[in-house]
Amino acid sequence: MAANGKAAGVLSGIRVLDFGRYIAGPYCAALLGDLGAEVIRIEKREGSEDRFVQPIVPDAGPGEGGEGAMFLQMNRGKLGLTLDPMTETGRGIVKRLVATADVVVANLPPSTLAAMGLDYESLVAAKPDIILTTVSAFGHGGPYSERTGFDGVAQSMVGAAYLTGPGNEPVKSYAPWVDFGTASLTAFGTLAALMERARTGRGQIVEGALLSTALAYFNFHLIEQQLRQTNRVAIGNRSPYAGPADIVRTKDGWILVQAIGMPLFKRWAKLMGEDHWLTDPRFKDDLARGDNGKLLSERTSKWAAERTTDEALAALEKARIPAGPVYTPQQALDDPHIEAMGYLQPIAFPGLPGPAPVMETPVRLSATPGALHGRAPLLGEHTDKILAELGYTPAEIAGFRKEGVV
Repeated sequence: MAANGKAAGVLSGIRVLDFGRYIAGPYCAALLGDLGAEVIRIEKREGSEDRFVQPIVPDAGPGEGGEGAMFLQMNRGKLGLTLDPMTETGRGIVKRLVATADVVVANLPPSTLAAMGLDYESLVAAKPDIILTTVSAFGHGGPYSERTGFDGVAQSMVGAAYLTGPGNEPVKSYAPWVDFGTASLTAFGTLAALMERARTGRGQIVEGALLSTALAYFNFHLIEQQLRQTNRVAIGNRSPYAGPADIVRTKDGWILVQAIGMPLFKRWAKLMGEDHWLTDPRFKDDLARGDNGKLLSERTSKWAAERTTDEALAALEKARIPAGPVYTPQQALDDPHIEAMGYLQPIAFPGLPGPAPVMETPVRLSATPGALHGRAPLLGEHTDKILAELGYTPAEIAGFRKEGVV
């Protein structure tokens, strides 16, 4: 066991300071924590704004169930420290804290990093081999560098929202895929930086950005636009690149069917009992099937409407055609496979009506697996402990509280 009580992980002995907010920074730090790093979340004295997004118990305070669902996931297993780094005393504490750390995670604009003493030059002065993992909306160096932005802004700026939805108006994804993608990529970059530091002794800056993640995930659509000038528009759930690939209604619900590639299209035609689809030039290849996908969707819809969801999925699985049910969030929670895999781990938190189902580390390693190491911290739960470890006396800590620094 490590000194902090965790089972030793691949990042055991690494200390991460998490100055992040919302998803991209905090989830990056959470993934590092899952792999064994000690992560300290630093937030405002009154609780940072992301602590209370989607509160489980509305109108309740910190530790009474007022913490939000987002916070419970993003900050599992972390230590909690309250601190105002915009004060002179606070910056002194930051400097002493950085001297004990290996990685600093911050999703803040460059000017804010400098004001808090979290710019790379200030960090290196305190710890020469420190790794600074930054997450911003637009990256550093361009005309938008100081702008703020969220996941939905990046979805909108790369064309993703424009091509999503029924076509009468742009639609952003309900799932914040840009935030989670950025968190995952910056965690990947941080691991690479730690490997380089182990080899050379040098730290560096790891830079993630919401816009760059969205561009990476949407890139092949932009390649097609640049080289073919297709000027595609939103067509709902139907794929423009293959078919049948759409969400269709059954007797008692909805399913997603995806036949991509000629082998799957042949299986679909056999399932329909209609070989004529295979000789029709409108469906000669994936691109043609995407261009004429409305007809394929209509045929699949007619087939699905005659069956229950279970019946349709059983037939599609027998034909080895990728398909799945369109679940409500509650149905996802009740799914037997999700339960059997142990993906959602029940974690209790003070004030909640029950344990929170927090998703485990989404990548499993056979020899050095990640693991959830407990609940998110209460507001300032470990402040005294952390400051004492830094060498501050009880009297000094009491003075910090009186001064409004912690």
